[in-house]
Amino acid sequence: MKKITKIIAFAAAAAMLTACFTGCGKKGKTLAQVKSAGELVIATSPDFPPFEELNNGNVEGIEIDILNIICEKLGVKLKIEQMDFDSVLPGVQAAKYDVGVSGITITPDREKNTLFTDSYCLAEQSIVVTENSPIKAKADLDGKKISVQSGTTAEEFCGKQGYALSSFQANSDAQTALTTGKVDAWVIDNLTAIEMVAAYNAENDSKLVILDEAMTTEPYAFACCFGSEDLVAEINKVLADLVKDGTVKEIFERYDAPYVSPTENN
Repeated sequence: MKKITKIIAFAAAAAMLTACFTGCGKKGKTLAQVKSAGELVIATSPDFPPFEELNNGNVEGIEIDILNIICEKLGVKLKIEQMDFDSVLPGVQAAKYDVGVSGITITPDREKNTLFTDSYCLAEQSIVVTENSPIKAKADLDGKKISVQSGTTAEEFCGKQGYALSSFQANSDAQTALTTGKVDAWVIDNLTAIEMVAAYNAENDSKLVILDEAMTTEPYAFACCFGSEDLVAEINKVLADLVKDGTVKEIFERYDAPYVSPTENN
C-alpha cells in the first residue's frame, strides 16, 4: 500500500508540475516587446457604453480614446480584439492580449491573478428598476431577483450579498430580463446605466429608473498579465499626466459622462 501511495503521490506532483509549466509560466509582454511588435493588443467587450461600444462596426468609447493616446505616446498602434466580458480577464491572464479593458474594477481577488494599472476613474454600480417598482433603495432588494452581466463585479458583489441572480453575457440581455419582468432589478455601472436607460426610455412608453442610492463605488483600471511590469509602469506615467492635465475628464465630457477622479474622496 505504501508503494502505491508513493506512486499516486508522485503522479499528483508530476501533474501539478506540468500544470505549472503550461499555465503558471505565461508572462505578458514587456515594454520593449510591445514597441518591437509595433502594436498594443487589447481585449474588450464592446457592449459597455460609454466605455466601449460598436459604431458601424468600429469599437469606440472612453477607454478606446484613452488607449489611443497611450499608444501614441508609446509609438505603437492600437489593435482591438472583441469578445464576451467573461473572456477578457482570462485572455489577459493567459498572455493572449496585452491589455484588458471593459470598465474593469480592481479587486483583491482579481489582483491575485492580474496586474493592474493605476485607476483612472471611480465608478458606481447602479440599481435600475421599472418606474412603478416597489424597490426604492438597496435595502429593498432582499428577496428580489437581480440581473447582472456575467464576470462583473456586479455579479460578484450581489452574489456575496446572497441575492438571487440571473447572469447574462451581454448587458442588453440583463436589461431585457428587467423590462420583461423576469427579474426585479438590474445592477450595472452607472455611466452605462445612464446611456442604456436613456436609450430605452426614448423608445418605450414604460420607463426605467436609476435609483439614487448606488450599490458600490469602484476604481476602474486596465488589466495586464504579470511579466508586463515595465509596460504597466509606462502606461501609469501616461495615465497620471492625462488625469492631472484634465485630458481624461475632457474625454468623459466628450461622451456626456460625469467624471470622478480616482483621487477624490467618496
